[in-house]
Amino acid sequence: MRVTHAAFVTSALRPDQYPRDRRPECAFAGRSNVGKSTLMNALLGRKDLAKTSRTPGKTQTINFFDVNGRVYFVDLPGYGYAKVPKSMRMQWQKVMTDYLRQREFVRLVVHLIDSRHEPTDLDLDMLGLLDEAQVPTLVVATKIDKVPRTHRKGRLDTIRESLGLDEEALILPVSAVSGEGIREVWRVIDEMTA
Repeated sequence: MRVTHAAFVTSALRPDQYPRDRRPECAFAGRSNVGKSTLMNALLGRKDLAKTSRTPGKTQTINFFDVNGRVYFVDLPGYGYAKVPKSMRMQWQKVMTDYLRQREFVRLVVHLIDSRHEPTDLDLDMLGLLDEAQVPTLVVATKIDKVPRTHRKGRLDTIRESLGLDEEALILPVSAVSGEGIREVWRVIDEMTA
């Protein structure tokens, strides 16, 4: 997709705050600081539309972005960040879980895994939630530019094995810095939100 328009629409914590125009949605999920907002900005060709931070936990609400008046990109709060009160972590988890289980317009979730690290139990829990909610999911291995080329296949194999994915499951290596994999992610988004 050629992005001609991208704009922040709203932040939400409750379903009554979500957009109501029945447009398809592509959500981005992953651990805190895995690169959700950075990947969204790279896909949209923008530097700071989705706010990024070196400090984990920047995204604290469900943020909706209009893309070409055709689809919403949805930036979900990161999971797994421990330096906020437990009550806040529980609120983020409930908001995200309710969204993924109940929102009928979600056509795809891009589940980000840091390619430099083995997936955690929280990553497995998220994949389980997506499977339970029957939401089509694309696994993206972020920050692939930080992994030497000779180690990339091994890192992707480790992610596949740790997540219990079969050989046919698509895992896309992506770098928001170099642009590697961005076109391939767009192909999947276009196909799922058409």
